[in-house]
Amino acid sequence: MSPKNLQQRKNSKGISLVEALIAMVVLTVGMIGLLSTLTFAMAATHSSGQDMVAKGLAAEAMENIFTARDSAQLVWLQIQNQGAGTTPDGIFVPGIQPINVVPTTGTNAGLINTVQYIGSPAKVLTTPGPDGIMGTADDSIVPLINFKRSISIVSVPGSSDQLRTITVVVQYTTPPLNSIHVYTLQGYISQFR
Repeated sequence: MSPKNLQQRKNSKGISLVEALIAMVVLTVGMIGLLSTLTFAMAATHSSGQDMVAKGLAAEAMENIFTARDSAQLVWLQIQNQGAGTTPDGIFVPGIQPINVVPTTGTNAGLINTVQYIGSPAKVLTTPGPDGIMGTADDSIVPLINFKRSISIVSVPGSSDQLRTITVVVQYTTPPLNSIHVYTLQGYISQFR
């Protein structure tokens, strides 16, 4: 061995055990941060689908009320919550209610959050299965049992009861933590079509 190679060998040192441990700690902290970011992203991706369902359920309620007014299915005094003290009384049940199938027959056919609606079976969401085509045998049917909706209809002060505020609140839970989410949609409805 030449003296030059011998000198290089004496000067070259490896890393110490302390340096290796510090490097492992830094690497572990970085991996834990990456793992928590990935977990958060997966939870957000899962809940985004349920957020869209909640928005759709709120929009459905708002459109349902406007359609009942525009089609003259209801008179103005009926477009409010039950217990309003008017004759005829309002037909919409106050408080949070499950999401059910809209009744197609009866007094309040086609209307949500009414007494007849509350007695209906739970509504389901049908999505395409693995083949990506709706209406085939592999479609996925998901009952909307973790969603609930409330409709509050209140007269705007100073409007002589010709303008009302509609507030639709959809409450739902998202797995795996079963955290409660709330989506609120608010609008105005007037007596005039």
